[in-house]
Amino acid sequence: MDSGDEPRGNRWWLVFAAGAAVFMAQFDVTVVNVALPTIERDFGTSTSVTEWVILGYVLPLIALTLPSGRWLEGIGRRAAMVFAVGGFATASVAVGLAGDISWLIAARATQGAFGAVLFALVPVLATIAVPPENRGKAMAIVMTLGPLGGVSGPALGGVLIDTIGWSWIFYVNVPVAALILIAAVTQLPRGTRVHLPGRAWLTETGVLGAATVALLLSLSLTAEHGIAWLALAPAAVPFLLVWRQLPSSEPVKELLRAPGMSGPHFALLLEMAAVLAVQFLLPFHLHRTGATPTEVGLILLAFPAGVMLFGILGGVLTDRWNGRSIATIGAVTVVLGLLLTMPLDPEWAAADLAWRLGVAGAGAGLFAGPNQTVAMNTAPQHLLNTTGATTSVARQLGIALGPALVTASWALSGDDAMRWSVGLAAVLAMLSALALVRRTPRRTKTELEPTTERTSA
Repeated sequence: MDSGDEPRGNRWWLVFAAGAAVFMAQFDVTVVNVALPTIERDFGTSTSVTEWVILGYVLPLIALTLPSGRWLEGIGRRAAMVFAVGGFATASVAVGLAGDISWLIAARATQGAFGAVLFALVPVLATIAVPPENRGKAMAIVMTLGPLGGVSGPALGGVLIDTIGWSWIFYVNVPVAALILIAAVTQLPRGTRVHLPGRAWLTETGVLGAATVALLLSLSLTAEHGIAWLALAPAAVPFLLVWRQLPSSEPVKELLRAPGMSGPHFALLLEMAAVLAVQFLLPFHLHRTGATPTEVGLILLAFPAGVMLFGILGGVLTDRWNGRSIATIGAVTVVLGLLLTMPLDPEWAAADLAWRLGVAGAGAGLFAGPNQTVAMNTAPQHLLNTTGATTSVARQLGIALGPALVTASWALSGDDAMRWSVGLAAVLAMLSALALVRRTPRRTKTELEPTTERTSA
């Protein structure tokens, strides 16, 4: 994005708008899960086809995020926000109005494409909205609202489906998007207008899209049909090797070679894999112990409660201390929570499991905002948008990888499958902590100043 003079000071409305955008996009990742049986029945289609209502959203979310980060470098932030949020809301309406399953899947893919732009853009907005000394709090707000959207999706979606129909789980995006757009227009300068991406962007998107299809098919089939389907994952490698030779890959390679940048990325991927692995497994465990769906939901709420309570604290501590240290403490706390959860004693009362999940959630809250702040503060200033994109890709890959890994562990572990799978998640969280141990070179105050953009008539 172009640079110039932008108003200084704290623009918290912009921070909350960025958080609301992440909430909205993450909400749509999970809310559709509860609607799939109804959609399958209404359209008279098979489960294998209905599954693409989910995959059609996630695929562009991963494949388009890196190209979107590069594309955003040449666009004003106001124009980018209006384009992404407006497009996401329009696609949401198209999903709700779908007359057949093909239309619905195509509209979901369009949602995912605009969501990819949002996920690449939001960390940058949180970075430039406040001075460096308040970035920890700003990033914590955004990174707390995101998981909250994912967790609240199934609960709110169930209520909407039971009362006014499944289409409304998508229509609710419209008023949220309207509020975000008001904040974007009032808080950001006009900047450079949106322009169409070039041929190189389309080439990069095609190559990354092919790699993503191979990886997602492998992970989804592994989760459903067993570990043998992991053999499909290497089919993504040739496409990634082709992408690595493209000129458009140079900013990503430059970024990951920069001192202190690889740690936050690997830590984020591993942390998300650990967290999603446990969130995937525990409903099965609770079902086996005889818990009702309501009890399962209430127990699992302990994790996001921990995230919310400690997420903002992590941001405050980051602004006063050291973000990498806070993120490392958070990752270690997740390990502790998972190790405490690992016995999965069938005699435990609901509260016995809930407080252990609360410990893991507290660690995740301490990790998320500080880790993202470290990534954005450490990134070279001309690669801020690329950093927003690469951290989003790391997050989404972790979300996809976690359930697949524990499903494979589950299949191989015999009678103690659940316990060993939680143990695997704890190992992933520990590796996340170790990825953050490497020290980052100190940045000067000037280097930490937010990138700004020119205003234009």
